[in-house]
Amino acid sequence: MLDDEQQRHDHDAAADAEQGGGEPRDQADERKPHAPYSRSMELLARLAEEPRRAAIVLDIDGTLAPIVPRPADARIPDATLRELARLAGRYALVACISGRAEADAQRLVGLAQVVVVGNHGLELDPDAGSWRTRLAAFLAHEPRPAEDKGLTAAFHFRGAADERAARDELEQIAARARAAGFETRYGRKVLEILPPLPANKGSAVLRLTAERGLTRALYAGDDTTDLDAFRALERLELGVRVAVVSAEAPAGLAEAADLVVAGPDELRELLRTL
Repeated sequence: MLDDEQQRHDHDAAADAEQGGGEPRDQADERKPHAPYSRSMELLARLAEEPRRAAIVLDIDGTLAPIVPRPADARIPDATLRELARLAGRYALVACISGRAEADAQRLVGLAQVVVVGNHGLELDPDAGSWRTRLAAFLAHEPRPAEDKGLTAAFHFRGAADERAARDELEQIAARARAAGFETRYGRKVLEILPPLPANKGSAVLRLTAERGLTRALYAGDDTTDLDAFRALERLELGVRVAVVSAEAPAGLAEAADLVVAGPDELRELLRTL
Protein backbone atom coordinates (compact mmCIF):
# COMPACT_ATOMS: atom_id res chain seq x y z
CA MET A 1 0.00 0.00 0.00
CA LEU A 2 1.25 3.51 -0.76
CA ASP A 3 2.75 5.27 2.23
CA ASP A 4 1.27 8.53 3.54
CA GLU A 5 3.77 10.72 1.70
CA GLN A 6 3.05 9.01 -1.61
CA GLN A 7 -0.71 9.22 -1.02
CA ARG A 8 -0.40 12.97 -0.43
CA HIS A 9 1.66 13.27 -3.59
CA ASP A 10 -1.03 11.41 -5.56
CA HIS A 11 -3.76 13.61 -4.10
CA ASP A 12 -1.87 16.81 -4.95
CA ALA A 13 -1.17 15.58 -8.46
CA ALA A 14 -4.84 14.78 -8.99
CA ALA A 15 -5.85 18.19 -7.68
CA ASP A 16 -3.36 19.94 -9.98
CA ALA A 17 -4.76 18.02 -12.95
CA GLU A 18 -8.29 19.08 -12.14
CA GLN A 19 -7.51 22.74 -11.33
CA GLY A 20 -4.79 23.46 -13.89
CA GLY A 21 -5.27 24.85 -17.36
CA GLY A 22 -3.74 21.89 -19.20
CA GLU A 23 -5.38 19.40 -21.52
CA PRO A 24 -8.72 17.85 -20.54
CA ARG A 25 -8.38 14.94 -18.15
CA ASP A 26 -10.06 12.45 -20.48
CA GLN A 27 -7.45 13.16 -23.15
CA ALA A 28 -4.61 12.70 -20.66
CA ASP A 29 -6.11 9.44 -19.44
CA GLU A 30 -6.44 8.20 -23.00
CA ARG A 31 -2.73 8.75 -23.53
CA LYS A 32 -1.83 7.18 -20.16
CA PRO A 33 -4.22 4.23 -19.74
CA HIS A 34 -2.43 2.94 -16.63
CA ALA A 35 -2.20 5.96 -14.36
CA PRO A 36 -1.24 3.93 -11.24
CA TYR A 37 2.01 2.99 -12.99
CA SER A 38 3.11 6.60 -13.52
CA ARG A 39 2.02 7.69 -10.04
CA SER A 40 3.88 4.91 -8.25
CA MET A 41 7.41 5.25 -9.59
CA GLU A 42 8.51 6.47 -6.17
CA LEU A 43 7.23 3.22 -4.66
CA LEU A 44 9.31 1.20 -7.12
CA ALA A 45 12.32 3.40 -6.40
CA ARG A 46 12.06 2.66 -2.69
CA LEU A 47 12.05 -1.06 -3.43
CA ALA A 48 15.03 -0.80 -5.77
CA GLU A 49 17.18 1.37 -3.51
CA GLU A 50 18.03 -1.58 -1.22
CA PRO A 51 17.79 -4.71 -3.40
CA ARG A 52 19.62 -6.95 -0.92
CA ARG A 53 16.70 -6.47 1.49
CA ALA A 54 14.05 -7.14 -1.15
CA ALA A 55 12.36 -9.96 -3.03
CA ILE A 56 10.78 -10.05 -6.48
CA VAL A 57 8.05 -12.71 -6.50
CA LEU A 58 6.00 -13.48 -9.58
CA ASP A 59 3.18 -15.69 -10.80
CA ILE A 60 3.87 -17.47 -14.11
CA ASP A 61 0.81 -18.11 -16.31
CA GLY A 62 -0.78 -14.87 -17.42
CA THR A 63 1.96 -12.90 -15.64
CA LEU A 64 5.29 -13.99 -17.10
CA ALA A 65 3.92 -16.36 -19.74
CA PRO A 66 1.03 -15.32 -22.00
CA ILE A 67 -2.14 -17.40 -21.61
CA VAL A 68 -2.49 -20.03 -24.34
CA PRO A 69 -5.31 -22.50 -25.11
CA ARG A 70 -3.29 -25.48 -23.80
CA PRO A 71 -1.23 -25.04 -20.60
CA ALA A 72 1.39 -27.43 -21.97
CA ASP A 73 2.12 -24.94 -24.77
CA ALA A 74 2.86 -22.00 -22.46
CA ARG A 75 6.28 -20.38 -22.70
CA ILE A 76 8.03 -17.54 -20.90
CA PRO A 77 9.57 -15.28 -23.58
CA ASP A 78 13.36 -15.31 -23.78
CA ALA A 79 13.46 -11.57 -23.12
CA THR A 80 11.58 -12.12 -19.87
CA LEU A 81 13.88 -14.95 -18.81
CA ARG A 82 16.87 -12.70 -19.38
CA GLU A 83 15.24 -10.10 -17.18
CA LEU A 84 14.65 -12.64 -14.41
CA ALA A 85 18.31 -13.67 -14.56
CA ARG A 86 19.39 -10.02 -14.29
CA LEU A 87 17.09 -9.42 -11.31
CA ALA A 88 18.37 -12.58 -9.60
CA GLY A 89 21.87 -11.13 -9.68
CA ARG A 90 20.70 -7.90 -8.07
CA TYR A 91 17.99 -8.81 -5.54
CA ALA A 92 18.23 -11.04 -2.50
CA LEU A 93 15.47 -13.27 -3.87
CA VAL A 94 13.70 -13.77 -7.17
CA ALA A 95 10.97 -16.40 -6.98
CA CYS A 96 8.05 -17.72 -8.98
CA ILE A 97 4.95 -19.10 -7.24
CA SER A 98 2.78 -20.99 -9.70
CA GLY A 99 -0.39 -22.98 -9.75
CA ARG A 100 1.48 -25.59 -11.75
CA ALA A 101 3.25 -28.53 -10.15
CA GLU A 102 6.73 -27.51 -9.08
CA ALA A 103 8.52 -29.63 -11.70
CA ASP A 104 6.37 -28.18 -14.48
CA ALA A 105 6.89 -24.62 -13.26
CA GLN A 106 10.62 -25.24 -13.00
CA ARG A 107 10.61 -26.47 -16.59
CA LEU A 108 9.10 -23.17 -17.74
CA VAL A 109 11.48 -20.98 -15.73
CA GLY A 110 14.63 -23.04 -16.21
CA LEU A 111 16.86 -20.73 -14.17
CA ALA A 112 18.78 -22.20 -11.24
CA GLN A 113 19.05 -18.81 -9.54
CA VAL A 114 15.26 -18.36 -9.43
CA VAL A 115 13.35 -20.14 -6.64
CA VAL A 116 10.24 -21.95 -7.91
CA VAL A 117 7.28 -22.99 -5.75
CA GLY A 118 4.40 -24.98 -7.21
CA ASN A 119 0.74 -25.64 -6.45
CA HIS A 120 0.05 -22.10 -5.20
CA GLY A 121 2.47 -22.59 -2.30
CA LEU A 122 0.84 -25.78 -1.02
CA GLU A 123 4.03 -27.72 -1.68
CA LEU A 124 5.64 -25.88 1.23
CA ASP A 125 3.02 -27.15 3.69
CA PRO A 126 4.34 -30.02 5.87
CA ASP A 127 0.97 -31.80 5.75
CA ALA A 128 0.68 -31.78 1.97
CA GLY A 129 2.02 -35.28 1.36
CA SER A 130 -0.95 -37.17 2.80
CA TRP A 131 -3.29 -35.50 0.31
CA ARG A 132 -1.51 -36.75 -2.78
CA THR A 133 -2.89 -40.27 -2.40
CA ARG A 134 -6.39 -38.97 -1.68
CA LEU A 135 -6.32 -36.79 -4.79
CA ALA A 136 -5.14 -39.67 -6.98
CA ALA A 137 -8.02 -41.80 -5.70
CA PHE A 138 -10.53 -39.04 -6.40
CA LEU A 139 -9.31 -38.43 -9.94
CA ALA A 140 -9.34 -42.15 -10.71
CA HIS A 141 -13.14 -42.10 -10.45
CA GLU A 142 -13.68 -38.93 -12.51
CA PRO A 143 -14.42 -39.56 -16.20
CA ARG A 144 -13.49 -36.02 -17.29
CA PRO A 145 -9.73 -35.60 -17.88
CA ALA A 146 -7.92 -33.33 -15.44
CA GLU A 147 -4.51 -31.75 -15.25
CA ASP A 148 -3.10 -33.77 -12.36
CA LYS A 149 -0.50 -31.73 -10.49
CA GLY A 150 0.05 -34.35 -7.79
CA LEU A 151 -1.21 -32.20 -4.95
CA THR A 152 -3.90 -30.29 -6.83
CA ALA A 153 -5.86 -30.84 -10.01
CA ALA A 154 -7.25 -28.52 -12.67
CA PHE A 155 -10.26 -29.04 -14.93
CA HIS A 156 -9.88 -26.61 -17.83
CA PHE A 157 -12.74 -25.35 -19.95
CA ARG A 158 -10.96 -22.77 -22.10
CA GLY A 159 -12.08 -23.26 -25.68
CA ALA A 160 -15.18 -25.30 -24.76
CA ALA A 161 -17.84 -25.10 -27.46
CA ASP A 162 -20.49 -24.48 -24.79
CA GLU A 163 -19.01 -22.85 -21.70
CA ARG A 164 -22.32 -22.89 -19.83
CA ALA A 165 -22.62 -26.66 -20.27
CA ALA A 166 -18.97 -27.07 -19.29
CA ARG A 167 -19.49 -25.05 -16.11
CA ASP A 168 -22.56 -27.15 -15.24
CA GLU A 169 -20.49 -30.32 -15.56
CA LEU A 170 -17.69 -28.83 -13.48
CA GLU A 171 -20.14 -27.84 -10.75
CA GLN A 172 -20.98 -31.52 -10.35
CA ILE A 173 -17.28 -32.39 -10.11
CA ALA A 174 -16.80 -29.61 -7.57
CA ALA A 175 -19.63 -30.96 -5.43
CA ARG A 176 -18.09 -34.44 -5.44
CA ALA A 177 -14.67 -33.00 -4.59
CA ARG A 178 -16.05 -31.10 -1.61
CA ALA A 179 -17.84 -34.23 -0.42
CA ALA A 180 -14.45 -36.01 -0.53
CA GLY A 181 -12.92 -33.35 1.72
CA PHE A 182 -11.28 -31.12 -0.88
CA GLU A 183 -11.70 -27.42 -1.51
CA THR A 184 -12.60 -25.99 -4.91
CA ARG A 185 -12.21 -22.65 -6.63
CA TYR A 186 -12.46 -21.18 -10.10
CA GLY A 187 -9.67 -19.34 -11.85
CA ARG A 188 -9.26 -18.19 -15.43
CA LYS A 189 -11.33 -20.78 -17.33
CA VAL A 190 -10.42 -23.51 -14.85
CA LEU A 191 -11.84 -25.35 -11.84
CA GLU A 192 -9.19 -26.24 -9.28
CA ILE A 193 -9.36 -29.05 -6.72
CA LEU A 194 -7.05 -28.67 -3.75
CA PRO A 195 -6.51 -29.96 -0.21
CA PRO A 196 -7.97 -27.97 2.71
CA LEU A 197 -4.62 -26.67 3.93
CA PRO A 198 -3.91 -23.12 5.16
CA ALA A 199 -1.03 -22.66 2.70
CA ASN A 200 -1.46 -20.34 -0.28
CA LYS A 201 0.57 -17.89 -2.33
CA GLY A 202 0.49 -15.44 0.56
CA SER A 203 1.92 -17.87 3.09
CA ALA A 204 4.54 -18.87 0.52
CA VAL A 205 5.63 -15.24 0.09
CA LEU A 206 5.92 -14.78 3.86
CA ARG A 207 7.84 -18.02 4.30
CA LEU A 208 10.30 -17.25 1.49
CA THR A 209 10.98 -13.73 2.76
CA ALA A 210 11.20 -14.75 6.44
CA GLU A 211 13.72 -17.50 5.68
CA ARG A 212 16.00 -14.87 4.19
CA GLY A 213 15.27 -12.06 6.61
CA LEU A 214 13.76 -9.85 3.91
CA THR A 215 11.36 -7.02 4.71
CA ARG A 216 10.52 -5.72 1.24
CA ALA A 217 8.91 -7.41 -1.75
CA LEU A 218 7.18 -6.89 -5.06
CA TYR A 219 4.56 -9.42 -6.12
CA ALA A 220 2.91 -9.58 -9.56
CA GLY A 221 -0.03 -11.76 -10.53
CA ASP A 222 -3.13 -11.93 -12.67
CA ASP A 223 -5.67 -14.19 -10.95
CA THR A 224 -7.73 -14.82 -7.83
CA THR A 225 -5.03 -16.78 -6.00
CA ASP A 226 -2.66 -13.83 -6.33
CA LEU A 227 -4.87 -11.78 -4.01
CA ASP A 228 -3.57 -13.93 -1.12
CA ALA A 229 -0.06 -12.74 -1.95
CA PHE A 230 -1.23 -9.13 -2.17
CA ARG A 231 -2.68 -9.39 1.34
CA ALA A 232 0.50 -11.00 2.69
CA LEU A 233 2.59 -8.02 1.63
CA GLU A 234 0.76 -5.93 4.23
CA ARG A 235 2.89 -7.69 6.85
CA LEU A 236 6.16 -6.48 5.34
CA GLU A 237 7.87 -3.13 5.77
CA LEU A 238 7.31 -2.39 2.07
CA GLY A 239 5.13 -4.26 -0.39
CA VAL A 240 4.48 -3.46 -4.03
CA ARG A 241 1.44 -5.18 -5.57
CA VAL A 242 1.31 -5.41 -9.36
CA ALA A 243 -1.88 -6.52 -11.10
CA VAL A 244 -1.48 -7.96 -14.59
CA VAL A 245 -4.93 -7.26 -15.97
CA SER A 246 -6.94 -8.79 -18.79
CA ALA A 247 -10.57 -9.24 -19.76
CA GLU A 248 -10.56 -12.36 -17.56
CA ALA A 249 -9.02 -10.73 -14.48
CA PRO A 250 -11.04 -11.28 -11.29
CA ALA A 251 -13.01 -8.47 -9.73
CA GLY A 252 -10.94 -6.55 -7.24
CA LEU A 253 -7.49 -7.43 -8.61
CA ALA A 254 -6.73 -4.00 -10.03
CA GLU A 255 -8.29 -2.25 -7.04
CA ALA A 256 -6.04 -4.18 -4.65
CA ALA A 257 -2.88 -3.32 -6.58
CA ASP A 258 -0.41 -0.46 -6.33
CA LEU A 259 0.38 -0.72 -10.04
CA VAL A 260 -1.55 -2.09 -12.99
CA VAL A 261 -0.01 -3.39 -16.21
CA ALA A 262 -1.68 -4.74 -19.32
CA GLY A 263 -0.16 -8.15 -19.81
CA PRO A 264 3.20 -9.95 -19.60
CA ASP A 265 5.00 -7.65 -22.04
CA GLU A 266 4.15 -4.55 -20.03
CA LEU A 267 5.18 -6.32 -16.83
CA ARG A 268 8.58 -7.06 -18.37
CA GLU A 269 9.01 -3.35 -19.11
CA LEU A 270 8.21 -2.57 -15.48
CA LEU A 271 10.75 -5.14 -14.25
CA ARG A 272 13.41 -3.43 -16.37
CA THR A 273 13.08 -0.35 -14.15
CA LEU A 274 14.11 -2.29 -11.02
